[in-house]
Amino acid sequence: MRVHADQEKCCGAGSCVLSAPEVFDQRDEDGIVIVLDARPPAELHEAVREAAAICPAAAISVS
Repeated sequence: MRVHADQEKCCGAGSCVLSAPEVFDQRDEDGIVIVLDARPPAELHEAVREAAAICPAAAISVS
């Protein structure tokens, strides 16, 4: 799995961080998403897919 977050699309809702805090974080100054682990281990794949699915800005993609 490879995770990508489009910071231009991100609205800073933080739902990704709640779903997969090991993979996502937010910048302190504006809440925009940061990918901590672009290739997360298999045990986090379900949480990452959920984060992508619930992102209100559709800023997270998984391949």
